[in-house]
Amino acid sequence: MPPTVSRREFFAKAGMGMGALMAGGLLAESASGATDPFAVRTPHFPGKAKHVIHLFMNGGPSHVDTFDPKPILDRYAGKPLPYDNPGTERPTGGALPSPFKFRKYGQSGIEVSDLFPHVAECIDDICVVRSMHADVPNHEPSLLLMNCGDGRLIRPSVGSWVTYGLGSMNKNLPAFVSLCPGYPIQESQNWQSGFLPGVYQATYVNTRHQQVEDLIDNIKNNRVARRDQRSQLDLLAALNDQHADQRLGDPQLEQQMQSYELAYRMQIEATDAFDVSREPQHILDMYGEGLQARQMLVARRLVERGVRFVQVWHGDGQPWDHHDDIAVGHARLAQESDQAIGALLTDLKQRGLLDETLILWGGEFGRTPVVELPKEGSNQGKMNGRDHNHHGFSVWMAGGGIQGGQVYGATDEFGFRAAEKPMHVHDLHATMLHCLGFDHEQLTYRYAGRDFRLTDVHGNVVHDLLA
Repeated sequence: MPPTVSRREFFAKAGMGMGALMAGGLLAESASGATDPFAVRTPHFPGKAKHVIHLFMNGGPSHVDTFDPKPILDRYAGKPLPYDNPGTERPTGGALPSPFKFRKYGQSGIEVSDLFPHVAECIDDICVVRSMHADVPNHEPSLLLMNCGDGRLIRPSVGSWVTYGLGSMNKNLPAFVSLCPGYPIQESQNWQSGFLPGVYQATYVNTRHQQVEDLIDNIKNNRVARRDQRSQLDLLAALNDQHADQRLGDPQLEQQMQSYELAYRMQIEATDAFDVSREPQHILDMYGEGLQARQMLVARRLVERGVRFVQVWHGDGQPWDHHDDIAVGHARLAQESDQAIGALLTDLKQRGLLDETLILWGGEFGRTPVVELPKEGSNQGKMNGRDHNHHGFSVWMAGGGIQGGQVYGATDEFGFRAAEKPMHVHDLHATMLHCLGFDHEQLTYRYAGRDFRLTDVHGNVVHDLLA
């Protein structure tokens, strides 16, 4: 009897195998070599940013309590606004004045809430965008929109696109790292690689832990010497190469092989990068104590070692989601993070890293300038919190080609809708990619017969933000 031949082998030998076509596509998309998905690649034009640190305040911080003062809310306290409240997730009522005070900072005179005095000291390096808007007032789709450019379908995250486009500057550390104490809602979907090769997904680090051995599982091998590990990996690579030759560039197999190699190399450098105790005391004092200080300091240590994209989540679940007790909740979270964020900006600047590191601060949406009304199963009925608001909210950016000391756009006089120079999340992503040297319409990946991109078929670069 003739030997059995699989369908894949038949088409491959006939010169028409889908695997061969796929391998050809991968080679074309990675001109520097399909065997090294993290080879440093040149963007479309010289970008000012080489790294990104995304400070994600998951849950949705209130813009009217942080970076978008609305004093008219005091005059309307408890009264209906002079227009119908735009639709949000839950019933809302009259105006809710901010319990926090704003004052002007820096030469730019930008107003910042007293929640963030340390960040405010860096305001001349910051561009506050007050006219952001998203699509819906729900956490899950808004998280995915902000992180992946689409609130409904599986798409690669921003960090995955950046590492796919630029490669890695340090082969001994992951190119994309997500730091979070616990998990946000939607969990790893927020840093997924989607249809991009799996190597571009983030390495998740649970920052609840402090010791490197707890932060990164199996970072040390106490049973096998490194020389013997290298021999084992070389043998495994040879076997995998034989396996891969029969499968014509299987991307999942390539991902596994790259993961083994990265894990081996990380044993030395990751141990150092995540150990903040190696910092001098004056730096530790500058960042302060607590989990947020550790996270920000790790982010700086990763960036200075060449990591492309670092995402720093504030906490487990959705900590900024204050439907009740917004004065207490926002004050607590800001106290946890303000000093550390201010220190991060100052530290990067004094090391000459701010110019090449793009910083983004914000959540998935903002909050309403009006009170959320009691609703069984939704809140505690205290009438001192705010509902989600995707119609208008604030983020801020710094470094990496952004012109600091300016405010871009505005919400209406009450802070409900983006009114002047509205900026959608797609526009934010297009502008971020521009800072990194990419035309967002040209950074694409061929999948299912279509050239996909982070901004889908939308997005405009907001040149007014650029230095």
